[in-house]
Amino acid sequence: MAEKKTTTKKVATKKTTTKKTKQKQTLVIVESPAKAKTIEKYLGPGFKVEASMGHLIDLPKSRLAINVEDGFQPEYITVRGRAKILKNLQKEAKKSETVLLASDNDREGEAIAWHLKNSLSEKTEASIKRIVFNEITPQAIKDSVENPAEINEYKVNAQKARRVLDRLVGYNLSPLLWKKVKNGLSAGRVQSVALKLICERENEVEAFIPEEYWSLEAEFSKGKTVFPAQLFQYKGEKPVLKSGQDVNDLIAEIESAQSFVSDIKESEKTIRPKAPFTTSTLQQTAANRLGFTSRKTMQIAQQLYEGVNFGQDRIGLITYMRTDSTRISATALEEVRTFIGELYPQELPKAAIEYAVGAKAQDAHEGIRPTYVSYTPDYVKEYLNRDQLRLYTIIWERFVSSQMTNAKSRTTTVEISAGDAKFRASKSKLVEKGFYQVIKLLSTKEEQSGKIPSVKLNEELEVEAFNPAQHFTQGPPRYTDASIVKALEEKGIGRPSTYAPIISVLLDRYYVTRSNKQLVPTQLGRIISNILSDSFPNVVDENFTREMEEKLDNVEEDTQDWVTMIADFFHPFKDRVDEVMSNLESMKGIMDEPTDKICELCGKPMLKKLGRFGFFIACSGFPECRNTRSLPLAPCPKPDCGGEIVARKTKGRGKEFYGCTNYPECDFISHYKPINASCPECGYFLVEKYDKKNGSYKSCINPECDYLHSTSEAEEKKSEEIAQELAESQRALTGEAEE
Repeated sequence: MAEKKTTTKKVATKKTTTKKTKQKQTLVIVESPAKAKTIEKYLGPGFKVEASMGHLIDLPKSRLAINVEDGFQPEYITVRGRAKILKNLQKEAKKSETVLLASDNDREGEAIAWHLKNSLSEKTEASIKRIVFNEITPQAIKDSVENPAEINEYKVNAQKARRVLDRLVGYNLSPLLWKKVKNGLSAGRVQSVALKLICERENEVEAFIPEEYWSLEAEFSKGKTVFPAQLFQYKGEKPVLKSGQDVNDLIAEIESAQSFVSDIKESEKTIRPKAPFTTSTLQQTAANRLGFTSRKTMQIAQQLYEGVNFGQDRIGLITYMRTDSTRISATALEEVRTFIGELYPQELPKAAIEYAVGAKAQDAHEGIRPTYVSYTPDYVKEYLNRDQLRLYTIIWERFVSSQMTNAKSRTTTVEISAGDAKFRASKSKLVEKGFYQVIKLLSTKEEQSGKIPSVKLNEELEVEAFNPAQHFTQGPPRYTDASIVKALEEKGIGRPSTYAPIISVLLDRYYVTRSNKQLVPTQLGRIISNILSDSFPNVVDENFTREMEEKLDNVEEDTQDWVTMIADFFHPFKDRVDEVMSNLESMKGIMDEPTDKICELCGKPMLKKLGRFGFFIACSGFPECRNTRSLPLAPCPKPDCGGEIVARKTKGRGKEFYGCTNYPECDFISHYKPINASCPECGYFLVEKYDKKNGSYKSCINPECDYLHSTSEAEEKKSEEIAQELAESQRALTGEAEE
């Protein structure tokens, strides 16, 4: 029997593989792409960070979109051009397990988050939460992600109320202006109040009549040292010197009198550091120290907040820049005190310095500060452009110095008697730098000012010279970016996020222009302001506007019903709009004034018209004839010329100047703008001048007339420089005025 062959059967072992389940992502939605890039690097794998690019859902621009009959409910739509962004976010949300809405921690940001939640919840089953942070740092982002919260409905209601209120005001007043003044005009609740303030200040400037006065400086000497002293007393009273003759008479009286030291005083002054920046104080300081407009300041601050590239890393350098609080977190205080203790141990106070938060401050955010105090301006300078570095420097210096000891200055004052006159000289010196240790922009002048030799009481001094100086009293200064922001804040008009947009809107609509960094209302702006002030005094009243801001705060705090607030305002307001619409006479006919000018192209009369850039002259035959000219501002002062002065601009830089219409036969040029007034002494026209010493003042254009005519060497030099620049441009102008 054959032996049965046995075989070993190989049993295939099934390879067990674990099926990987794709872990769902966490979607984080911020407002800007720059912020998204920074945060995505901090969060790492498992997180997807997208940008909403601001509001995706908002009111349409083409209609009112407020259902007045249904509790003032807004009719929202997807913002034009944003549908693709929203669709992408819905797609990413559908793939996600959790959605974290990380828009800015203010009313607008809360509204963005609310709209996003409503739009995304229809397309995803993911959990949708709200996260907020004051700074873009790894720790702050981690803490916010670990502690998500719900959307603040009350804050959303406050934003909704503001949006509805502004829409009701704007969409009712604008048609009124179109019908009564000119098509294309607009008005707003807050910016109209700001425009009124600027116009009122301009009225004060124009009404001000400068008065002449003189000062007297004497140069005294001790040995080889010569030092100046100012006259401060004559016959026991403050000197009143109204003319050059008054000064000459006083000099003649005292020039032979014995001069001696009659008093020596020393005093110390404590200088306290300033609080960290708020939005308004940052804008004011950036305007005063750096020459930045409010818009530029906020744009650069946004860049620093959202993140700057540091090689392979991206770092947010400052905390959120829209805040009205000076509060600083305990962590940041500990960090800065450690920093000061290591580098400036003598300037470290025993305890952290707390600054009072204003009564009207919302205190949702800290004051503006660097996210890392160890990132000094010197450390970050290679990663920032010039403007970013300058703004970051003042933010860093302001924050660090706010937690340092006081500075002290010592002032020595010497009084010198010469007959019935007394002169005063002083010098100051910082004896304790304190917080000035970190402020690099501290000038030598601030550190030590004045120069006085060592003198003794009753010591005789020699008079080397008398230096009289002519001055004119200064009227109220026009608003600048810095001062209008300060005024708006003090009056409770608007919020930190609105200051820069308010100024921008006024400039964009040409209701206001900038001149020597001053805000000057245009003719159009003044017309609009007058109409609104006369017809709607409550709407453009600063007290009313402040009260509305307070009511919006109450809505956010859930102590005020927003629908009731809107209703209380709107119904009487709408009745007034209808009344004004019926009774206010149209100004359109007034705006087109006939002139004695004849169009050189078609022979028809020319009209004075109001355009977007002010008044101009245009042919009455429009649209068949489109001839336009610049508006004559004054007759040419040159004898037998017969031309008129118009505004022109140089080619290239577009610098405005004023020249004669008879150019090149007449070469008259002025860089000062003529005003609607004649010189009472010679009959020539007056111009407005400006310099840092005297501010704005009126002067005769006639160089041979001394009516308020400045003769300072600095001004003459400036005039020569500008005249040279303009002369170079004249060759290319060929007498053409800018239309």
